[in-house]
Amino acid sequence: MKVWGPHMRQRRLGWMVLASLLLLEPFSSVAHAAEEPTGIRLLEEIQGVFVSLADRVKPAVVNIAPVSASSAKPGETPRDRGPNNPGTGSGVIVDKEGLIVTNNHVVGDAKEVEVRLSDKTKFLGQVIGRDPDTDIAIVKITPTTELPTVPFGDSSKVRVGQWVMAVGNPFALDRTVTVGVVSGLERDAVRLSRYEAFIQTDASINPGNSGGPLFNIKGEVIGINTAIINYAQGIGFAIPSNMVQQVVGQLRARGKVIRGWLGVGIQEVTAELAGKFGIKENEGVLVNDVFENEPAARAGLKPGDIIARVDGRRVETPAGLSRAVAGLTPGTKIELDVIRNGERRALTVDLGERKEDAVVAAIPSPPPTPEVKLGLNVQDLTPELAEKFKIKDQKGVLVSKVDAGSVAQEQGLREGDLIKEVNRQGVTSAEEFKAAVAQTKKGESVLLRVVRENRAFYSVLSPREK
Repeated sequence: MKVWGPHMRQRRLGWMVLASLLLLEPFSSVAHAAEEPTGIRLLEEIQGVFVSLADRVKPAVVNIAPVSASSAKPGETPRDRGPNNPGTGSGVIVDKEGLIVTNNHVVGDAKEVEVRLSDKTKFLGQVIGRDPDTDIAIVKITPTTELPTVPFGDSSKVRVGQWVMAVGNPFALDRTVTVGVVSGLERDAVRLSRYEAFIQTDASINPGNSGGPLFNIKGEVIGINTAIINYAQGIGFAIPSNMVQQVVGQLRARGKVIRGWLGVGIQEVTAELAGKFGIKENEGVLVNDVFENEPAARAGLKPGDIIARVDGRRVETPAGLSRAVAGLTPGTKIELDVIRNGERRALTVDLGERKEDAVVAAIPSPPPTPEVKLGLNVQDLTPELAEKFKIKDQKGVLVSKVDAGSVAQEQGLREGDLIKEVNRQGVTSAEEFKAAVAQTKKGESVLLRVVRENRAFYSVLSPREK
């Protein structure tokens, strides 16, 4: 067995640098000419890795096109489709019995899809599971021979800068191969799906690549390519393989995905909110509402708590917290590290099951704009007003008017909002609200807890001196 010592590693690095110079000035001197065979060999070795990888994985990549129910009947061969048929995408075969993973947006609402293999063989595939929240779907075909497959890799081991290869069918150009690097990890603010932790890559991805695999240099699927940013070059996104496997496992077993549920409204801790709660920005996720008779309420969580960790892992964004909880099975016990009034405490929560119509986050407050007054009028909440604005709460202070150009308007407050707290103190009448605001010292901002359409959020306003 060869063991590469420091000198040998430096020598090999030197060869790589020399190879680059040879490409720029291959005939500049006799010395360079003498070294050319070594440099070329090194480049051919690198080139050979990608050629071999492409040859090995391309047969497992398929073309997918939704078909209408009338276009193919049981036992019939799917109709031929034009090369630029809208809605076409890619997929990857992950087991020899014909299971194919792709994007949910590739199959759409179709129950059957046309699947074309690398040898041009066509099948009528059945969409046996889909999960719009992660944009994953699985398709089953019934092959007559053993199919080529590729394995999943561990996306938790992916690192920025490592080589990757994308394979798909962009613009009907079957099994197109592009190579690049991982440009970023855990991109969760792309707003393409509910649960995001995308791998970002500069490997070229285009329309038609959706649903196709992103490989590491071992030929393992580390992601499913799902989106690009329009008008940008080299910015593509793939769903991490670990998330894909978790979803696919549930779709195969149940036909749907069951997710954990905490039962809170949450929002990002901005710099302004961090100052009001006495913590660092992004130190955790702010709980702005706790739903009655849900797991969080039973565990003792309260509005204004900051969830800093879930089972020992830091959470810094609402998307990260939602993803961490949703990835667990209902009934799982989790430990939350919570900051309440500057003190840390541990709470144990028995997760419930997330329902399709569940509210998972409240409206985030917009960034603050310096102003000199609050610019809103309030009044006591009456049964008539509660009915008019469809408010379920029986207590609180109703916003009856928001002045044009005021900080309240800039912050997004509007008529019909219900103010529940001022600077962490509950208010149930207009007089209590005015008294609480009057206690604000010169130069300080006011922290409001607001409920709108039965969703809560925190907002920071800067008052005007009188």
